[in-house]
Amino acid sequence: MVLKKADTAALSNRDLMIPYFAPYIAYVGIASIFQNLIPIEINYVLRLIAVPALLVWAWRWYVPVTGPKSLAGSFVFGVGFGLLGLVLWCVLYAPFTEPDTMAWSNLGFYLRLISASLIVPVFEEMVMRGYIFRFALQWDQIRRNRSGKKKIKDAFMGTLDDANISTVRPGEWSVLAVVISSIVFAAGHTVPEWPAAIAYAILISILWIIRKDLLSCIIAHATTNLTLALYVYFTGHWELW
Repeated sequence: MVLKKADTAALSNRDLMIPYFAPYIAYVGIASIFQNLIPIEINYVLRLIAVPALLVWAWRWYVPVTGPKSLAGSFVFGVGFGLLGLVLWCVLYAPFTEPDTMAWSNLGFYLRLISASLIVPVFEEMVMRGYIFRFALQWDQIRRNRSGKKKIKDAFMGTLDDANISTVRPGEWSVLAVVISSIVFAAGHTVPEWPAAIAYAILISILWIIRKDLLSCIIAHATTNLTLALYVYFTGHWELW
């Protein structure tokens, strides 16, 4: 059965977990499971086939990427924050790396460039700022309203089964939502990357609050990944990527 976009509002956050997390899990799963079994180039080809297919399938359940402000503004802010994120990443990650001059094959580099610039920003922002950030916000709101008729024995389960992230207003936030989503984002990176990843997640959360849309966050993420790839390619600082 094909689920129409309008039916999403009737679903719970538990129902929405598979569409939001499936592309992320597929990307990480393919990267990890086949890491030492197949050439890196084939590994990326598999990711570039599987993940976009899952995104197309899951898109009907996703919250809108646009918000109340202009698309042109989202593009400008996205690129600006993305370049700021590049600087932030290099400054905070560089102290924990060692020089590495081992370059990838040309094909491997270009496949990773395409993946990091076009695919990763979409599914990561959808799961991090689209789902986890909003879920954490709703959990925080329910947790703080545990009195009278709004009393919920288990705020987390209430958020999971009785709430829907699509009801979160564009740009709505709480400190706890920023903290939780930033920690989860960092957890998807290696330990040396944690300081840079947490700072970057906070930066993108600020962009969400300012622009009130996911489009600017996706553009910022894509800009950072693209410029980081070009930076390491032309400078030889492969350890930063």
